[in-house]
Amino acid sequence: MTTGLLEVHGVHKSYGTLEVLSGVDLTVKPGEVTVILGPSGSGKSTLLRVINHLEKVDRGFVALDGDLIGYARKGDTLRELKEKDILKQRTQIGFVFQNFNLFPHLTALENVVEAPVSAQGRPRAEVEVEARALLERVGLADKADARPRQLSGGQQQRVAIARALATKPRLLLFDEPTSALDPELVGEVLDVIKGLAHEGTTLVVVTHEIGFAREVADTVVFMDAGVVVEQGPPAQVIDAPLHERTRAFLDKVL
Repeated sequence: MTTGLLEVHGVHKSYGTLEVLSGVDLTVKPGEVTVILGPSGSGKSTLLRVINHLEKVDRGFVALDGDLIGYARKGDTLRELKEKDILKQRTQIGFVFQNFNLFPHLTALENVVEAPVSAQGRPRAEVEVEARALLERVGLADKADARPRQLSGGQQQRVAIARALATKPRLLLFDEPTSALDPELVGEVLDVIKGLAHEGTTLVVVTHEIGFAREVADTVVFMDAGVVVEQGPPAQVIDAPLHERTRAFLDKVL
């Protein structure tokens, strides 16, 4: 993999007087899987939204393969890009949400086709062929004409993954992709994500699935109170954490 280098540098984000991110630094190398763990309210989801410029940073910056996300540098200042340019950038960063966020009035196939056609201006016929292949890749070739309400939660999330892949992104973000699923459906979604990891896709995954983190992650990041408390390989962070806050969190979830 030569693309997919993510750099988060000194990122701060506040909502009013509440500082949610307090100087986050993170580097994800191309083709690597980074899993972010932490208690609710630690800033994990906000960090993903900042990476994709769904939220603006107050200070710091995010870059993908050296290109600033959401901003252009003019001399010593950063100017926010126009919305059409931000949307174009977002096609390079796939985002899989906790609650699927599929268009309810569109079929599974149409959900996957939408972004490459509308945001990237690609020919619909060409995109449809690729979309059917993506649905097959996530085990849903036979559900192309089904609408979201006709699918289980696990199937909807797999459609959402296919949709995120349709723009051929350099980076994929997952925000607790299994937390809205019934327990028996969790495995089918994690299996798809594991497959992407084995193919060398650059992934950042926010999850509470510790077993998944131990098995798949190259790097585990533990966040609390808007900062990165510690990061390293799973054998270190999960099995031999250095910080008391990490140990206390893992004692509750393991």
